[in-house]
Amino acid sequence: MKSIVITGSTRGIGFGLAESFLARDCAVVVSGRSRGAVDKAIEELGSRYPEDQVFGHPCDVRDPEQLQALWNEAMSRFGKIDIWINNAGLSGPQMMIWKLAPEQIQEVVDTNILGVIFGSQIAVRGMLDQAYGSIYNMEGMGGDGRMHEGLIPYGMTKYGVNYFTRGLAKETKGTSLIIGSIRPGMVITSFITDQYEDRPVEYEKVKRIFNIIANRVEDVAPWLAENILENDKSGKTISYMSRWKLLFRFLSAPFSKRDIF
Repeated sequence: MKSIVITGSTRGIGFGLAESFLARDCAVVVSGRSRGAVDKAIEELGSRYPEDQVFGHPCDVRDPEQLQALWNEAMSRFGKIDIWINNAGLSGPQMMIWKLAPEQIQEVVDTNILGVIFGSQIAVRGMLDQAYGSIYNMEGMGGDGRMHEGLIPYGMTKYGVNYFTRGLAKETKGTSLIIGSIRPGMVITSFITDQYEDRPVEYEKVKRIFNIIANRVEDVAPWLAENILENDKSGKTISYMSRWKLLFRFLSAPFSKRDIF
């Protein structure tokens, strides 16, 4: 049985991944910033899967000591960590860069960049000691260099995650570790919908494009989990939405009644 740690997994794509791995007979450590969110996620997952296969521990990924505690708790519980996924991330409010407060920018940058670096450091050290393991970093909008107005800090951090992951794969070449990145494409979660909480009219307009390019967690997460478990090559990007798939979506949109909502 493989044991997997997923940061930022109390909701959204992280929670979907946790459930997908559990469905494939893995042991999973769920984590989020607050104890309340972690307990709620564990209660929900524990009602559907064996309780001895799911464990939760709160962790703020901006703090290396809390990340180390997460590693230690997972090791204490399951005795090994086969896969570590740096999924925790923040988008921040969708607005032009000059309108953002310094603390809003810092929270996004610290979570998305430092969280991935600190988490990877701890996972690499631990996995080198146990002589095996896989580390995956979650990319997102901006990871491939494309831009979206109003989300520049978020996109910049994800471009940085792409660079960091490729660098980490290079630095660990020759070891037993597997380093990879995950590109889920646009997935409809509160991560996206919260951006339009005060803009219902605009939200109704963007739904049309979302129905073309976006996907549901329940469709994406199982596919990602399956491919992560099967991968044995370091440096691989596991991408749900290929350019050809996206092109087909646009070409077929006039004839399709796709509704992910």
